[in-house]
Amino acid sequence: MLGRTAPKGLVAALLLACSLCPRLYAMDRWAALSQIESGDDDHAVGAAGEVSRYQMKVELWRQYAPTNADWQNPTDSLKVAQELMKVRCADFEQTFGRPPTDFEFYILWNAPGQIRSPAKAVRERAERFRNLVTGTWTRTEAAGRR
Repeated sequence: MLGRTAPKGLVAALLLACSLCPRLYAMDRWAALSQIESGDDDHAVGAAGEVSRYQMKVELWRQYAPTNADWQNPTDSLKVAQELMKVRCADFEQTFGRPPTDFEFYILWNAPGQIRSPAKAVRERAERFRNLVTGTWTRTEAAGRR
């Protein structure tokens, strides 16, 4: 209806603005975590031996994964990551009396011992994670940031 009631110049300006502005989108925490940690690579092995799209240390994988879980299977990896974070988030909530923010969630994942004072590199990755979850970046920007 805008086209029938608004001046043609306004309609043209709005259409141009919409075509120039990239669409923003948000990811859920698990999609953002997978994107940041491995670029969604189910076969990723980190420099320190971390496994799965979520880049878990092998000892944590063994602690939280059922014996038949396959770290290269995205469904198994997600379940293991969720079990690990269930514990870390519960500890955070007990300590701070609230659930973690998206920024804190990433720190709990990547460097839980730094939750009160994250190192610069951890803080930067946590900011990127938060931006993916909140939809601050465009799809193109998100795909290029790892």
